[in-house]
Amino acid sequence: MDWITIFSTTIKAAIGVETVLYGLAAIGINIHFGYTGLLNFGQAAFMGVAGYGLAVTVTVLGLPFWIGIIIGLAAAVLLAIIMGIPTLHLRADYLAIVTIAVAEIIRLVFRSVQFKSVFGGSDGRRGFSEGFYALNPFPEGDYGFNLGPVPLFFPHWQLWVILVGWVLIALCCGMVYLLMKSPWGRVLKAIREDEDAVRSLGKNVFSYKMQSLILGGVVGCLGGFVYGLAFGSVQPDIFGTETTFFLYTMVILGGAARVLGPIVGSMMFWVLLVLVYGILTEAVSSGYITFMDTSQVGAFRYIFVGLGLILLLVFRPQGIFGDKREIAIDAR
Repeated sequence: MDWITIFSTTIKAAIGVETVLYGLAAIGINIHFGYTGLLNFGQAAFMGVAGYGLAVTVTVLGLPFWIGIIIGLAAAVLLAIIMGIPTLHLRADYLAIVTIAVAEIIRLVFRSVQFKSVFGGSDGRRGFSEGFYALNPFPEGDYGFNLGPVPLFFPHWQLWVILVGWVLIALCCGMVYLLMKSPWGRVLKAIREDEDAVRSLGKNVFSYKMQSLILGGVVGCLGGFVYGLAFGSVQPDIFGTETTFFLYTMVILGGAARVLGPIVGSMMFWVLLVLVYGILTEAVSSGYITFMDTSQVGAFRYIFVGLGLILLLVFRPQGIFGDKREIAIDAR
């Protein structure tokens, strides 16, 4: 790996599939946590039910691709309702415990041997993205340009996923901006600050929380669709709790309760991981670093990026664009 390859993969990571799918899911977390103050640790479950809803509809039921999208969205709404009814009356810390438990239960159901005929067990499901790629307007080949000596090219199928993903991000960001400027959005922010005060004004706090949970879950489930379509498969362990923690990292990194905060956070997160991995690999291969070998680079990059994020939280806890007042966790 040379430096040109490092810079090429780093720049592509900033706009690539991972940035898109995590950015969409992080927008949902921002609606929950940033604007409403809901400490939902089950966002990976929304991604999972959407991805599996699409996969099972196409591969098991033999229905068209668009029906799978509708079923995946409906599954996300249903999950939000089922998860919200018993949990939205709880304090923030209990809400976090319950939602992470629900997400883990769903992952284990997808992984279960008993339901392998439906969900595919630990192998997951594949072979359901043909309908999506049939809509691809780009002829087969690579597309891109050279940024000086740095080549930036994407295969036609990946470019189609990225284009659709960024259009979804733009639509979701526009929707969030308009909603949070509306009276409805101001009520959500007031709930985040003091829900007892909102309740004293005659507002149905539970109803607003449920609406926020549904909206954030539906936006987040779009990331599950993008993942399944981009990689042509869904696998239960991809939707584990670490995925939700990554999403919170991105939201706080970019700035909670900021429209573009989750997107900037997702871009920075993946750029850092790819850049650090490339630099460490080059340094180890060249003999500049001797305390690790190339097989350990993947683990050490998380260590170094994690240390950087800790320093960011120490010196700028509100994130890049955030306001410190927006991220206070009130566990009442």
